[in-house]
Amino acid sequence: MLYNVVVDDWDTKTYVPTTLGIILLVAAMLALLAGALVFARKQAIKSGNEKPAGKLTVKQLVFCAMSLALGTALSNLKLFEMPWGGSVTLLSMLVICLPGYWFGLGAGILTGVAYGILQLVIDPYVLYPLQLLVDYPLAFGALGLSGLFSESRYGLIKGYIAGVIGRYVFAVISGFAFFAEYAWEGWHPLPYSLAYNGSYLFAEAAITLVILVLPPVQKAFGQVKRLALE
Repeated sequence: MLYNVVVDDWDTKTYVPTTLGIILLVAAMLALLAGALVFARKQAIKSGNEKPAGKLTVKQLVFCAMSLALGTALSNLKLFEMPWGGSVTLLSMLVICLPGYWFGLGAGILTGVAYGILQLVIDPYVLYPLQLLVDYPLAFGALGLSGLFSESRYGLIKGYIAGVIGRYVFAVISGFAFFAEYAWEGWHPLPYSLAYNGSYLFAEAAITLVILVLPPVQKAFGQVKRLALE
């Protein structure tokens, strides 16, 4: 059995992974990181920092794994919570966007999906199988859209915006399709989902972008990227 059915205090059934389910999820996460490493190596070769005949570098794996670990830690550092729900964290989405900025779209998406699986292991809230797919692998995987701008000027800023919008799209879909009953009184589920998810995601994005536009911060992230690709 891969999951247990749990009834919470509001008489809502949720699905929690069993030990076997957690083991399989962790295995899937490691496989995704391995896939991200392949894309990371291709990006390093493309940038001229690694020879095609070389082995997969441990450093590239470490950079992706560190983004998962740091993103998980920062997701628990909440700057504030919205009155109607939703938390603004300390740069957690930015950290998960970094593998895409460093290594391109493939590595970014796979690392984001791995992060979604890690969140599913640590703090699952699953009402429906499709909701699991939308809220975890797809929503967090969308942060890897940062890789679309990995070689662009101001690529981290553009990529971060793309990643946040991607996550927002899936969050809205989930809110509309699976949490319509929680819509505010007098609100249709779709505008409710648009407003609810936009409030905390875009609040965090705004704070992050204010930090990212600072020249010293841009320089620091540029140096980290060069280190990741060397």
